[in-house]
Amino acid sequence: MQHYTATSTAKTPPPHTGVARFLDACYHRQPDATPVWFMRQAGRCLAEYRALRQKYDMLTMVKTPELSTEVTLMPVKTFGVDAAIIYSDILTPLEAMGVSFEIRHEVGPLIHHPIRNQQDVENIRIPNGPEIAPYMMQAIQMVRREVEGKQAVIGFAGAPFTMACYLIEGRPSRDYRNAKAMMYSQPELWHALMEKLTTVTQSYLGEQVQAGVDAVQLFDSWVGALSPSVYERYVQPYVRRIFDSVKQTGIPAIHFGTGTSALLESMTAAGGDIIGLDSHVELDEGWERVGFEHGVQGNLDSILLLTEWPVIESAMRDVLKRAANRPGHIFNLGHGVLPPTNPDLLRQLVEAVHAETQR
Repeated sequence: MQHYTATSTAKTPPPHTGVARFLDACYHRQPDATPVWFMRQAGRCLAEYRALRQKYDMLTMVKTPELSTEVTLMPVKTFGVDAAIIYSDILTPLEAMGVSFEIRHEVGPLIHHPIRNQQDVENIRIPNGPEIAPYMMQAIQMVRREVEGKQAVIGFAGAPFTMACYLIEGRPSRDYRNAKAMMYSQPELWHALMEKLTTVTQSYLGEQVQAGVDAVQLFDSWVGALSPSVYERYVQPYVRRIFDSVKQTGIPAIHFGTGTSALLESMTAAGGDIIGLDSHVELDEGWERVGFEHGVQGNLDSILLLTEWPVIESAMRDVLKRAANRPGHIFNLGHGVLPPTNPDLLRQLVEAVHAETQR
């Protein structure tokens, strides 16, 4: 594994900026106000994004740095969030691995030839770092130039378990039956696949660090399907390796999953400076289980954004009350922004969190 040198935190960010706020929380320092960003903030609820999607399919936008940059910056300009997360998809590295896939509207990612046997796993390439999504690295550099000294830039990757589930199931799934069946009945095959995915993810995040991100988030969106003992046996060692390699860069890392209330202690042990809390756990209880020496991210229920401001404001204050003014809290949703969300409410929420927590 190549060792990378962090480039984006070399300079101290200007005070009272989004990037300073965000990095203070990541490094467990008390920021001037609680930082805010939203998962799936780039697009979906924005009319400008929907207009672009009528002209281009998602993969075209992801693979065109100018379009990816334009979409990445939309929520920064519209909502006033403290961080920009690069517009891409967790399956992006698969192309360099020789895996054919598409993202179909209203369905999601589809793998053309799902993994079924040892030959399928052997056919997966382990590309060199620069071969993995160079267009994303260009987008990172372009976004960084636009937000330098103002907002943080977040890179990301899909965690090996979630990536393996996509590869084996071939499409979004409710119960991940094929993936879990392989994991239980063909553990050698499972571990061979996880080994490859881990190696590529380490390189992929390393390239993003080189390109200039301030932090990375590892999305293990489907890992809530496992029990703690199964997670610790089949998943945790690989995730730990990824976070260990990120730690060597000096860049902070966020560890996120959904439906993971039962896994919080095990996921914390796997690594990450900030642990994502979804909406199924109260923030104070989740933080206590994670340990107050770690930061947390979350955890307003995304559905609340489909209601009226007084309802949202009350729930926001509850989240902040549970955070109890501790250093290390990044305000976010429990999951991603939903398409019907009113953008004006998102901006109002950002302003309210900043005002409520001004220190």
